[in-house]
Amino acid sequence: MRLADRVAIVTGGSRGLGPAICAELAAEGARVVVGYRRSEREAAEVVAAIESSGGAAEAAAIDVRESSSVNAVTRAVVARHGRLDALVTSAGIHHDALLATMPDDALCDVMRTNVEGTMRCARAALRPMMKQRAGAIVAVASVAGIRASVGQSSYAASKGAVLALVRTLAAEVGGYGVRVNAVVPGVFDAGMATRTPRDRAEAVLAQVPLGRRGAARELARAVVFLASDDAAYVTGHGLVVDGGLSA
Repeated sequence: MRLADRVAIVTGGSRGLGPAICAELAAEGARVVVGYRRSEREAAEVVAAIESSGGAAEAAAIDVRESSSVNAVTRAVVARHGRLDALVTSAGIHHDALLATMPDDALCDVMRTNVEGTMRCARAALRPMMKQRAGAIVAVASVAGIRASVGQSSYAASKGAVLALVRTLAAEVGGYGVRVNAVVPGVFDAGMATRTPRDRAEAVLAQVPLGRRGAARELARAVVFLASDDAAYVTGHGLVVDGGLSA
């Protein structure tokens, strides 16, 4: 129970890799706030699954594109539980297309959600974390941010920006006892990879030395490590979990 009595917010907790991350945090003793934007039913199912396993969870509607939403939820969580120990920014979107044919609204939506959303959530979480002089932020980046991913220019740029943010933010707040890291997932059995066209997914999978997709729980365990005291001397790091794809 490495996270016993701690409080964690997970944005994008209702879909993709989010449910596995929420489940593993709760299994380690954290009270998990399952953030969602539109999928209220799925968020309720994640909460129910955690509670049926003896964990503690609650759902909260969070639109990471809006500071008012992010700030309101963060303040409410701290008011209700007295602290915030971990933030996992798992909310993200992609609009796959060659940059030459990508419309402005799609490009801006990816940046607003993936980059600005991560920054908004981190900024809100830092206020209570710096005050209590303890906390861990784990951003969910992507292997697309560290290797070429044809047809994902905007998504790759957004995830590269998240990794740059993690490094700089870690330097800014380390003196307050707050750690900032990222996980860098490759091809997994949940999330965006499952919606990739089959031929493209198979081509990428053929490049994975371990020869398989990752299980969502395998990424979630990496998140737990970075959120826990086992990683007390780890900050500003992007932990790659991709079966060797980027090696």
